[in-house]
Amino acid sequence: MTGALATVVEVFVSGMAKASLYAMMALGLTLIFGLLGVLNFAHGSLTMVGAYVAGLVMVTFAAGSSGLGAVVWFVVAALVATTLVGGVGAAMEVGLIRKLYDRPPIYQILLTFGVTLVLDELMRIVVLFYGQQPRADWRAALGTKPSFVDGNVSVLGASIPALELFEVAFGVLVVVAVWAFLTQTRYGLVVRAGSEDDEMASALGVDVRRVFTVVFALGAGLAGLAGALLMWDPAWGASVPLASETLLPAFVVVIVGGLGTFRGTVIAAVLVGMVDGVTTYFFNEGIITFSGISELMIFLILVGVLVVRPQGIAGQAEVGGH
Repeated sequence: MTGALATVVEVFVSGMAKASLYAMMALGLTLIFGLLGVLNFAHGSLTMVGAYVAGLVMVTFAAGSSGLGAVVWFVVAALVATTLVGGVGAAMEVGLIRKLYDRPPIYQILLTFGVTLVLDELMRIVVLFYGQQPRADWRAALGTKPSFVDGNVSVLGASIPALELFEVAFGVLVVVAVWAFLTQTRYGLVVRAGSEDDEMASALGVDVRRVFTVVFALGAGLAGLAGALLMWDPAWGASVPLASETLLPAFVVVIVGGLGTFRGTVIAAVLVGMVDGVTTYFFNEGIITFSGISELMIFLILVGVLVVRPQGIAGQAEVGGH
C-alpha cells in the first residue's frame, strides 16, 4: 500500500509540474487573444527568447553560485527575461499588430508567423556567435541550478524531484498573480473594459491604445517568464527548437480551455498536465512502449474537446474581439 501511495504521489506531482509549465506557456497566449483578439503565432519564439535570455544571465553571473545566491540570480534572470521579452511584445504591438486590428485574422496569423521566422533566425545567429550548435540545448544553464532544486525530496514515501515542486509553486504563484491583476486591480478593470468595448472605454477617457500595448507586453512577458523556468527543466532547456515545441502545447491548452478564457486555460493545463504525467509514467515503467504516447494523448484530448464542445471547456459559443 505504501508503494502504491508513493507511486500516486510521484505521478500526481509530476502531472502538476507539467500542468504548471503548460499554464505558464499558455497564459500569455490566452491574455493576448482573450483581450485583443490576436492569434499570436510568435508566442513560442518569445518563450524561446526568454529561455536564452535567462540562461545567459545565469551562465554569465550565477555560475558557481549556490543556495540563496543562485535563487537571487534566478529571480534577476526571470525579471530580465520578462522585461526584455515584454518590451519586444510592446514593440510588436505598436509597430506591427496595431495596424491590423481591423483586418481579417489571417493577416495577424501571417504577420506573427513571419515574426517567428525572424526571431528564430536571429537567435540561431546569436547562438552560433557563442560557438554553439543552434539545435543544441544550452546545457550550461542547467548547471546553474541551486542544490535545493537539483535533488529529490521525500514526500509520503515518494521521492519527488525538487525541481518539480519548485515548478508547481512557481506556476501557482504566477497564475494567482495574473488573476489578481485582472480582477483585483484598477488597471486590470481598465484592461477588461477596453477589451469588452473599446469605443465606450475611449469615450470614458481610457487610452485604449496604451491598454492594448500593455496587454500585449504582459502576454509576451509571461512567455519570457515561462522560458526562464523552462531553462532549468532538462526535458526542455534553452534551444532554438523550443519555439515550436512550446507553441503547439500552448495552443492545445488554449483551445481545450476555450479561446481567451483565463479559467479555462488553467483547467485545461491541469487536465493536459495530468494526462502527460500519467502517460509518461506508463512509458517509463514499460507498460506502454510507444515513445510519443504523451503527445498522442494530448492531441486526442484536443480532438475530443473539439468534437464534443467546440468552444472549449469554459469558452462561450461566440468569443468577443475587435
